[in-house]
Amino acid sequence: MALHRGRAASAPGDDELLRELAEDPADTDTGTGPDDAAPARARARREQRGPRTGRAAAVLRRNRTLLAVAAAAAVSLVVGLLLGRSALGPAQAQGVPEPGLITAPVAYGELSNDVVIRGEVAYSDAVEVRVDTSSVPGPPVVTGRVPAPGDELVALSIALEVAGRPVIVLPGELPAYRTLQVGVSGPDVVQFKQALRAVGLDGGDPSGDVFDARAAAAVTRLYEQAGYPAPESAEGAADGVRAAQEGVRGAEQALAAARADLERARSGADPVEVREADNAVASARRAVDSARAQDPAEPDLVADLEDALGLAQLRRAQLDAPADTSAQRAAVTAAEQQLRDARDALAEAREQALPSLPAGEVLYLSGLPRRVDATSATRGGLLEGPAMTVSGAALRVSGSAAEADARLLAVGAEAFLDLPDGSTHRAVVAAVAPGEDDSSRWRVDLDPDPFTPQQVSELQGANVRVSLPVGATQGPVLSVPLAALSAGAGGESRVEVVEGDPRAGDDARTRLVVVETGLAADGAVEVSAPQGGLAEGDLVVVGR
Repeated sequence: MALHRGRAASAPGDDELLRELAEDPADTDTGTGPDDAAPARARARREQRGPRTGRAAAVLRRNRTLLAVAAAAAVSLVVGLLLGRSALGPAQAQGVPEPGLITAPVAYGELSNDVVIRGEVAYSDAVEVRVDTSSVPGPPVVTGRVPAPGDELVALSIALEVAGRPVIVLPGELPAYRTLQVGVSGPDVVQFKQALRAVGLDGGDPSGDVFDARAAAAVTRLYEQAGYPAPESAEGAADGVRAAQEGVRGAEQALAAARADLERARSGADPVEVREADNAVASARRAVDSARAQDPAEPDLVADLEDALGLAQLRRAQLDAPADTSAQRAAVTAAEQQLRDARDALAEAREQALPSLPAGEVLYLSGLPRRVDATSATRGGLLEGPAMTVSGAALRVSGSAAEADARLLAVGAEAFLDLPDGSTHRAVVAAVAPGEDDSSRWRVDLDPDPFTPQQVSELQGANVRVSLPVGATQGPVLSVPLAALSAGAGGESRVEVVEGDPRAGDDARTRLVVVETGLAADGAVEVSAPQGGLAEGDLVVVGR
């Protein structure tokens, strides 16, 4: 730009003068030099040029700085060319080698193919906790045991205390929706028995769906472990038990009396009655004998006495015949049935007096332990709406993958997290779920191995790189770059092994080795040479 401005400022004809000065620099000579005629010639030329000579001198004076810079640049260019030639000279004299083969060594080691995703580290499966307060007598006031965010809920924990009664945490998925008492049946009973078995209590057959006396007895033991008294029985249940007990005692006494009557009937005639009958028969026989001995005998009297003897003998025979005890047996049967009914009534009354499990005093949570994320319940306040929000107590990693990659993953497969400190941490695939539509990415959930407390604080809410191996060799194998493979005439795979100097280009000595391929990962492929001729460290051609 400075040159442009200088040229624009010069008078017409200055360009021509500059060219003439460049052609004959002697015109600017001051008269010193080997040729004594130079000053004369210069003066003659100036005289011929006339006024133009003055203008040329003015141009030179105005652009003196510019000319100095241009001259310095020209000198630098010349010096650089000379130095460049001197530096290239030895190399050219020695000779630069011709470009050779592009090779890569045969590697030996384990090869794996990974699916790489990004995952969010967070506590998973957050749910709102609601407590059924319909069975609470009076207003549902929170009286204590309010957990703080970060607390953990485990089996037999007290999630809350409402109106002085506990809300006991048990493992399960089905929410408590009714009071469990003797006689009810259903899947909630099965869940309760299985939950008791999980915490070491016996509530009866865990597959049985009936809430019986054994399950009710286990409620008492459950509350003992929780540190609270068992729920009270229904009003009037104790009076019913006492009345049933009185009924059993009365039935037992009636049965005892009936059985005594039967025994008496079965024992036969009284010995006194037997003796009296025997005496009567003997007396009648003597009277007959005496009447017959009189002379003359009176026939009518003898006949009467003989009839009396027959009657006495008949009465005596009746005493030896079996007694009819049908009435006594019927009385005993009736008394026994009354006793059974009384005992059934007592058992029912006692069952009604057994403790029940109110729906509002148990909280079923799956995936225990659980972490409390937030608590809306406050001590002294009414319990309305969700009491708290809980999530899984362990951190879970959730990410997404393209459908093609997700289909390579299997639940239970290993994964590895890249932690902020540069280390890796093992995890397993917990779930792989398709997206909402065909174009959506699939969801991938992973359960990492336990973290240290410091790692938990660093990783919560972090986004980490996750590597999921989807294929791996069984131990170390030979591998080459994919570019080293070529196909033979028969479709077989082969590699070109360099035996000579790869810098010799097309003149380098090489040989073809037929190989079988295996797992491909990260631009490399597993190879084996059935006929030999390939070893670790051999150079294979990947380009020319």
